[in-house]
Amino acid sequence: MKLLPPLILRIISSLCLTTTLALAISMSKPDCQEKCGNITIPYPFGIGSECSANSNFTVICQNSTNPSTPFLSSINMEALNISMLGIVIAKLPVSPLNCSDVQTTQYLATSLLGTPFTISAEYNKLAVLGCPITVFLHAEAIGSMVGCRADCNANSTDTSCNGVNCCQTTIPPRLQELQYTYQSINRANTNNNSSSCGYVFPVESKWLQEDYTRYKSQEFRSAPLVLEWEFVEYSDNATCLYANNYGNDYLSAAQYCSCYGGFEGNPYLPGGCIDIDECSNPTLNNYCTGGTCINTIGSFTCQHPDDNNINRWSDPDDNNRSPIKIAFIGIGSALGAIILLLASWMSTKAIRKKIKANRKHKFFKRNGGLLLQQQLSTTHNSLDKTKLFSSKELAQATDRYNENRILGRGGQGTVYKGMLTDGRIVAVKKSKRVDEGDLEYFINEVVILSQINHRNVVKLLGCCLETEVPLLVYEFILNGTLFQHIHDPNEEFPLSWEIRLRIAREIAGALSYLHSAASAPIYHRDIKSTNILLDDKYHAKVSDFGTSRSVAIDQTHLTTRVLGTFGYLDPEYFRSSQFTEKSDVYSFGVVMVELLTGEKAVTSVRAEEGKSLAIHFLQSMEENHLFEILDPRVLREDSKEDIVVFAELARRCLHLNGKKRPTMKEVVVELEGIQMLKEGSVFMQNQENDSRDQNNTIDVDESYDFSSISGNMDLDTNTAYSPDAHRPLLDEP
Repeated sequence: MKLLPPLILRIISSLCLTTTLALAISMSKPDCQEKCGNITIPYPFGIGSECSANSNFTVICQNSTNPSTPFLSSINMEALNISMLGIVIAKLPVSPLNCSDVQTTQYLATSLLGTPFTISAEYNKLAVLGCPITVFLHAEAIGSMVGCRADCNANSTDTSCNGVNCCQTTIPPRLQELQYTYQSINRANTNNNSSSCGYVFPVESKWLQEDYTRYKSQEFRSAPLVLEWEFVEYSDNATCLYANNYGNDYLSAAQYCSCYGGFEGNPYLPGGCIDIDECSNPTLNNYCTGGTCINTIGSFTCQHPDDNNINRWSDPDDNNRSPIKIAFIGIGSALGAIILLLASWMSTKAIRKKIKANRKHKFFKRNGGLLLQQQLSTTHNSLDKTKLFSSKELAQATDRYNENRILGRGGQGTVYKGMLTDGRIVAVKKSKRVDEGDLEYFINEVVILSQINHRNVVKLLGCCLETEVPLLVYEFILNGTLFQHIHDPNEEFPLSWEIRLRIAREIAGALSYLHSAASAPIYHRDIKSTNILLDDKYHAKVSDFGTSRSVAIDQTHLTTRVLGTFGYLDPEYFRSSQFTEKSDVYSFGVVMVELLTGEKAVTSVRAEEGKSLAIHFLQSMEENHLFEILDPRVLREDSKEDIVVFAELARRCLHLNGKKRPTMKEVVVELEGIQMLKEGSVFMQNQENDSRDQNNTIDVDESYDFSSISGNMDLDTNTAYSPDAHRPLLDEP
């Protein structure tokens, strides 16, 4: 009976401890419901406004279903799972598309604007189910579009969703709403009487890989969507990290909080991170074999008998050791330790050197070094003309890729300003991602630029293949992009009409060289004002050849997955996915219109009206309103005849039928002809001044309608060229 009170006391203490731990690791706010159905609701989320951090994280638990269903009230979506690592899987309602033979712009019904939720770029894909459908996803943040095309094949057994009956594409990061343009064909004439042409929606990649083949149109109503959320406030013993930040900031920069090592629980709750008792864990306790495990805050220690001089082994001859022997033992031990450390250091250095060399070789192969060597050898070129920079050299040149050195960000990478050891200023392009699809663009750009030596094409100096992310090194172009000078004009150097005309001639000359004078025809495929750089003398330099392609002489067109920039993209290419040299002509025509009007290729106002700059320009020309849309800086100059001829040439470049557009060689001839007209008008003006000096005044009717001048006027090619036109386009090496 004497043992009973201590035993009861021990049981009561154990129960109290268990209850305390259970309360301590609760993920919800105290006195709040922790689950809705089978879903755990961790704080900052909470069922009801009093249990959540704020209204954005309030969960409504609907008990009308079995089990109960949690809804995120701020975005009105059902939650399928809520993770403390900044992830929520929600049920996205999906509705079928209406068939449309013309390009139709549409927003996803669910918007996350004004909430801490964003669509995860890492865990989701944009899916297109049904065919034939072409879809482009708009993303203002990156300035470009991504998209895909699904073609029909009733007999196909392909389940990869890569273009047959279904296609998928990546989603830009940090989006809170989706705007996409699609074009489809009504299948009512071929399959059934339904007006639906399929579905377009963002969805969890895992679902797309495993479950999409199971859907039936009459049953398909929703799909799982992965959202990222942020709530940076946290309690003690917690830290906030970047979610999924495995050397890849591009896919996700969402912040989430977690408990420090040695703690567990909810980092968002005050006191929510509880110390882990490692000594109660048999696996951890094995480290204390022969000793006693003592738990500490955030860690544990092992105490052995020798630590307290208990049962310490003793040598009976300890008292008889001489000081000399002790000195020799000490010196020998020290020398042995030094030799051991030196050997270890040398071995470690050799191993690290070997690992570093193997890593560089691995990166060289993964970054397409072998493919690059093969490509350059087949084009009768060599790596001798393209310098291979070391990773150390480029890191030093860019101050270890300091944020202050960033010149710009593009669809395929970030460009840094750098200075080499010989004092040359360069631009270093660092790819954002390293998957195989992006490496193809990198190798392609090296191969394309290695074949080009033209005064109006940016020069490739070399590349680096031994880093985790492939790098390209270009000549540094001082004065930014043509886009900046058109839409954010510099008062110190305004773009006069004469300069705009010269820049257009230089761009056209470069494209004409690419199409017809290079060793193999090259299609740029992404001509736009942001890809035209201006050097120290404001001469044009065509850049960004990441999506360019070489074409065999007997190849009539190039079929690829749809790439390009909305507003510059050839409508014919949008419909057929077949890229020709006339597609570059269309994009150049948009740049010509930018030079004329000073307007952007795409603006939110025109996007809502379903108009691009090209359509707006063509309608204005058709209605004889050209001078109403011109840039005031162009109108201030007395060059109406030149402007009209230039505008008519732009209209021909923008013809919807690619076969009726001029070639770039013809465009160069006509632009040179405009220059000759300009020089002739200057000569006539001088003659007029001379005549006026002799009291022979020539009157000009100022009300003359210059917009009636036909742009299809024949130009005598023998007189259209200036002396500069006969200089070779290819620079001497």
